Amino acid sequence: MEWLVASAVAAMSAAGVYLTLSARTFTVVIGLTLMTYATNLFLFTTGRLAINQPDIIVDLSQPHADPIPQALVLTAIVISFGMTAVILAMAVRGYFESEGDHVDLLGQVAAEAARVEETEFATAESRQAAAGPSPAGSEERP
Repeated sequence: MEWLVASAVAAMSAAGVYLTLSARTFTVVIGLTLMTYATNLFLFTTGRLAINQPDIIVDLSQPHADPIPQALVLTAIVISFGMTAVILAMAVRGYFESEGDHVDLLGQVAAEAARVEETEFATAESRQAAAGPSPAGSEERP
């Protein structure tokens, strides 16, 4: 049973890393989700796979399931849900800003925005320099 679970953790981790390294934002989100599933399964198996054993320890001499990994997995599920929601929001915004879900498009949009901002700043500086210095008495005072 342990070999099956270890193989599942390895397969999900490998698939998650592969998808995370792709150039599309949707597959990156799926890859990160797969890696969180693999982490949750790994945390769950650290408490030993005990089938039909009570969660509550009545007698220490009897076999029992460890409740700590179960609590850790519940916490990890909540954290991964929040992380997935934030990443999806970022992916959707990137899709609408760049009109595509390719990662290279996001870099091009950011470079174009920086170029436009730099051009607007240079234009404003040249207009201010062309206007010349303002007379000393014409400054506005609050």
